Amino acid sequence: MALAKVVYASMTGNTEEIADIVADKLKDLGHLVDVDECTAVDASDFEDADIMVVASYTYGDGELPDEIVDFYEDLQDLDLTGKVYGVVGSGDTFYDDFCKAVDDFEEAFAKTGASKGADSVKVDLAAEDEDIEKLEAFAQTLSDQLN
Repeated sequence: MALAKVVYASMTGNTEEIADIVADKLKDLGHLVDVDECTAVDASDFEDADIMVVASYTYGDGELPDEIVDFYEDLQDLDLTGKVYGVVGSGDTFYDDFCKAVDDFEEAFAKTGASKGADSVKVDLAAEDEDIEKLEAFAQTLSDQLN
């Protein structure tokens, strides 16, 4: 049984909900899943996982949330070769840099040697039915990459 680790940063609860949707689908697919708020874990915890997911909101004009900056910086120093990752997040299309935190984490994971398991999913504010379908398909694709 593969271990999937989902780490999130959420201010309003939207990104936590997104993380939970992905985690629930991964559980349905038979994976052991850990879901943690980013301040409760270290990036090095990903070394024990087969599937790694980061869910983050984007703050202000494209900034990473303060609470996930240390995690982001530490992530880039890890060797995660042989592992599968995916990134999801929420933002507000009102801003020019919609969901930039998702793009930032994509770049950080690329430095670790891990394999991108699925295309990122960016959600405008709260997840609607269409977003839930995309998030569940994202989780399915991540799972398929292990087989």
